Amino acid sequence: MQELILLKLGELVLKGLNRHVFEERLCANIRRRIKHCGKFQITSKQSTIYIEPLNEEADLDAAFEACKCIFGIVALSKAHPCEKTKEAILDTAKTYLHGQLSAATTFKVESKRADKNFPMTSIQLSQWVGGELDDCFPNLTVDVHHPELTVHVEVRERAAYVHGNPEPGAGGLPVSINGAGVSLLSGGIDSPVSSYMMAKRGLALDMVHFFSPPYTSEQAKEKVIELARLLTPYTGHTILHIVPFTEIQEEIRKNCPEEYFTLIMRRFMMRIANRVAERIGAGCIVTGECLGQVASQTMEAMRSTEDACDYPVFRPLVGMDKEEIVSISRKIGTFGTSILPYEDCCTVFTPRHPKTHPNLSEVREVEAALPISELVERALAGEEKLKLSW
Repeated sequence: MQELILLKLGELVLKGLNRHVFEERLCANIRRRIKHCGKFQITSKQSTIYIEPLNEEADLDAAFEACKCIFGIVALSKAHPCEKTKEAILDTAKTYLHGQLSAATTFKVESKRADKNFPMTSIQLSQWVGGELDDCFPNLTVDVHHPELTVHVEVRERAAYVHGNPEPGAGGLPVSINGAGVSLLSGGIDSPVSSYMMAKRGLALDMVHFFSPPYTSEQAKEKVIELARLLTPYTGHTILHIVPFTEIQEEIRKNCPEEYFTLIMRRFMMRIANRVAERIGAGCIVTGECLGQVASQTMEAMRSTEDACDYPVFRPLVGMDKEEIVSISRKIGTFGTSILPYEDCCTVFTPRHPKTHPNLSEVREVEAALPISELVERALAGEEKLKLSW
């Protein structure tokens, strides 16, 4: 028997009769995600997914790292299987966890007996293994409340499994189990975090970025492409739609009062995202808006923005403060790229005194001076698509 990976399911275990659909989707996502790591057998039983290497070329370490970013997994461990006898379990713990047992000062044993034919109860097994390990490792002291190392023993159908402290998984629900969405991706801190948070709730995402040459540089475009790449370990396969936005912004500047520039620009963004959503069969649009953060993110402004599209708009950051958003950005690895000093189209033609509490009918009246349909069509005609995947 050789080392394998145990993945623990999160809220999937709370599902009812359709739970198997969630588990099948999760297993499919795992297969795609670790395909480049070698050949593995992936099975799901008793709220646990087993990833077993099928040959020596399979890279278990790489597969383990990849699984940390897969939504639907709450915890993961490398484990060693053994025969279902107390002696085999003890021997495996002593050899497989020898380094951790030698380095720790406090420990406990925690057992789960899924196979009820095993002759000892979970408590009896923990006490016996713990007592033997305490004798073998004089550096260890038992601490059942706050141990430095927990030796986990799981007696299951096929074998017993021994492992140390599990590592946290990404949580959430498997990507695509809740359908697809279109996420607006700028070069800032917020929009990558909002994309991550909606992928965590099971959305497959296409991303739309608006590019305004010569006002925005090629470096700004590459920055957004890099942000999309940094998100793919979590989002999986995605398409980044890069839409030229210069003509729309110039037409807004020529034909609309300055205080409405940002509002009407964002309404055009929603119309274009709406068209992309129609084309790919998505069910929502995702933005990084946060209530009150900037002038275009008041309740009235967000209502004005949402009015321009047919799909529900999801704003996962709406009630968060900036420190919370930055913390997630650092966690998922996008912060360093987001703060690179390259402009994006949202900073082009920024009004000196933006309208913060717009009247929707006035906004519609102001933008009526523009050839809306023609501008949207021309922008989409210049769209560039970039496929990204795990």
